[in-house]
Amino acid sequence: MFWRALLAFIAMPGMVAFAIPAVWLWWSGALHLQQPWGLLPLAAGAVGLLWCVRDFYVQGKGTLAPWSPPQNLVVVGLYRYSRNPMYVCVLLTLLGWAASFVSSGLLLYCALVALAFHLRVVYGEEPWLAQRHGPSWQAYVSRVPRWLGLRRNAA
Repeated sequence: MFWRALLAFIAMPGMVAFAIPAVWLWWSGALHLQQPWGLLPLAAGAVGLLWCVRDFYVQGKGTLAPWSPPQNLVVVGLYRYSRNPMYVCVLLTLLGWAASFVSSGLLLYCALVALAFHLRVVYGEEPWLAQRHGPSWQAYVSRVPRWLGLRRNAA
């Protein structure tokens, strides 16, 4: 299962949060670090991603990949604060790239990825999780917000 988890990380958040921004910067010729403070959200997002993948592997007994999903509902670590911390960490990483290299193209990419994540969560993942985990999912939804911040009653 370790190799499936590693492959899923490389194929999914690895591509979206690291490979595509790196290629964008290389292609646009914007390889000069302009705002070093932007590395803070980039690093925090990367660490958060690794933490979430670990929780999926250890507590969830699965990976982040649809072809090998966690067997257990993951509610530990960053999942205590957001139902989707992996997506939040990808967006934090993308904001770090955009800030570090002052790239409006990467900022637009981040906004499009955020929209895609929201649609995927609302129309794909949440209905599947509700069906798969039933009452434990509903209890989790009642206490943890979808993203960050205040939880709405009709999540």
